[in-house]
Amino acid sequence: MSISRQNLTVIIVSFKSDNVIHNCIQSIGSDIKVLIIDNSNSKEFKENIENKYKNVSCILSEKNSGMGAGNNLGIKNIKTDFAFILNPDVILEPNTIDSLIEESQKLDSFGIISPIEVNKDYPNYKLIDSSKKNVDLKEPLKVKSVDGYSMLINLKRLNKIDNFNYFDENFFMYLENDDLCKRLNDKNENIYVIPKSKIKHLGGQSVNDLYKIEIELSRNWHWMWSKFYFNKKHYGYIFALLNGLPNFISSSLKFIFYSILNDKRKNIYLNRSKGFMNALFGKSSSYRPKVND
Repeated sequence: MSISRQNLTVIIVSFKSDNVIHNCIQSIGSDIKVLIIDNSNSKEFKENIENKYKNVSCILSEKNSGMGAGNNLGIKNIKTDFAFILNPDVILEPNTIDSLIEESQKLDSFGIISPIEVNKDYPNYKLIDSSKKNVDLKEPLKVKSVDGYSMLINLKRLNKIDNFNYFDENFFMYLENDDLCKRLNDKNENIYVIPKSKIKHLGGQSVNDLYKIEIELSRNWHWMWSKFYFNKKHYGYIFALLNGLPNFISSSLKFIFYSILNDKRKNIYLNRSKGFMNALFGKSSSYRPKVND
């Protein structure tokens, strides 16, 4: 079955995202179903969103469980064969979805497809052969992985895989998309970017700037945790240790340096070190940004 506007649901995981999510929703169009999973559990946000947009529904998560768990909750609660995962700070061009639909018809099969980021300096995909310098960005391009802020998932196809789980909920943020793509690669499922379909990712603006400091601390903690966990899961504990140790040492030294200077940047490097240590000892991705309701 091919993609259609009636057989597609957009899933957006939000957390204090009221500053940017309206631009995202409005760029999607009113004829496509949108499901928001709100990890901030705001009844006011849900009421405002559902009253403003007739094609949008919102599920309040009981706790801030992260991107992967939020996406899984969204997937469980839709009835369409395709799910378009978007971050709140993504804006679609007028023909983004139409191009995805049209170009997907050229493909024999796919597990995931994605538009491409308009800023060529920040591609939202990784090539299968990273040594390639010139690639054809006119036709659908098979890639190794795509970034998690824009993934159109073929649920109808992937649901046929025995015991297949979409997002690993051990990840709170970062690399849950790489993990999904890696597991699809291992099962010989195809992942493509669609150059004729374009999006703009604002980058790091999904959460209101009121919480900028706490979100930055959270990002640094989880980047180190997720990197270690991903490498351990797919390549083994020793590889994860050796790969992460240089960053841990660097972060620890910078923490000491900025502590001597009494510079606030010390907290960032402390969180990096803590994230690594928690992953090293097999602890969960437990850090959560401290925000006021």
